Amino acid sequence: MEKLKQAQGNVVTGDRFWDREEDIALLIKRIDEGAHVLLVAQRRMGKTSLMAEVYQRLSERYVCLFIDLQKAASGSDAIVELSLAVQPHKPLWNKTKEVFANVIEAITEKVEKVGVGELGLTLRAGLTAGNWAAKGDQLFEILAESEKPVLLLLDEVPILINRMLKGEAFTVTAERRKETDEFMSWLRKNSIRHQGKLRIMISGSIGLEPILHQARLSAGINNFVPFELKAWDADTAVKCLEALANEYGIKYEEGVATNMAERLECCIPHHVQMFFSHVHDRCVRKNSMTCSAEDVAQVYESDMLGVRGHVELTHYEERLEQVLGPEIMPIALEMLTEAAVVGCLSQEAIGALQKYYKFTERSTGDIQKEILWVLEHDGYLKQEDLGYVFVSKLLQDWWKSRYRNHYTPILQREE
Repeated sequence: MEKLKQAQGNVVTGDRFWDREEDIALLIKRIDEGAHVLLVAQRRMGKTSLMAEVYQRLSERYVCLFIDLQKAASGSDAIVELSLAVQPHKPLWNKTKEVFANVIEAITEKVEKVGVGELGLTLRAGLTAGNWAAKGDQLFEILAESEKPVLLLLDEVPILINRMLKGEAFTVTAERRKETDEFMSWLRKNSIRHQGKLRIMISGSIGLEPILHQARLSAGINNFVPFELKAWDADTAVKCLEALANEYGIKYEEGVATNMAERLECCIPHHVQMFFSHVHDRCVRKNSMTCSAEDVAQVYESDMLGVRGHVELTHYEERLEQVLGPEIMPIALEMLTEAAVVGCLSQEAIGALQKYYKFTERSTGDIQKEILWVLEHDGYLKQEDLGYVFVSKLLQDWWKSRYRNHYTPILQREE
């Protein structure tokens, strides 16, 4: 009887990491073959957890460096984070210190004792807009000379690129585009120069390709092999729900676990775990560890689509605005709400919506094409014969629950 502890937090590894054995095997095969990988998936699919699990499984054969770029805003910041990730590996770190000898010399005696924050500030002081790339080149040279091959796991690269490209005003300028192009060209150059000596895996909670596409910089990742992480199939989701139930002493009535998977339709791992967590809480509150179909229905309506679900699912809306920006986010919201409430965003509705929005530099139609490209790439919508529909039934139901009371379908509006 399989058991599984609930995932706590955004990253799960070890005995809390469920399934994905085929994905991990394929991913490790590509890494061993020397490929650079772009990990692609919609929200909450477990990309960071997959990277963390690969890190653990390969740490004996590779020097694995996990670099979180969520707070980075420039090429200099990225170099600092990369340098800090090297610190636990003494032979590489001793060479890395030489790259920053001009600033580390002042704290040489205590450099191994200072906190990460203070060390980061010290390294940052040794970088400028003019020298970060050169020092980054030196770092890559050091990593390429490692006795064991190096695997760089770069998480939240899209957030860094989005921040570099658009700034706080969410506006792509010529200067920002130039800086972003320089960073992506630098990364691409080093990935090609050290092919076979080190591997790079890129991931993030928003899609990198749509962001680069907006600035016509997609060539920056054309030497990275896309690796798509898909939703669980229903059978995998049911087995996960059963393993969770076994761990926490919950007894499903016949067909209940299958019913839960069917309600989700698209079995995104985080949503499966979220559903079970609410079911478990309900069983505890009612002082009965037997879960019925009625319990599942009430949990779905009151918790998954209610305030508690809002806290979890509003992440989709927030991340989308990061990519699109405040100017075009309103029309994206309308398009998603139309798909949620009507059940389909038709071409007729897309055309009819154009008269309600005017933009100064581009046509509304072109902006809608950009929005749809992002929505498809990041897993919000998919195209079917009648138009665009939600990929996730849960996300559609949540979106409809949140917006339907104040929404009139586009084709029902009066002229």
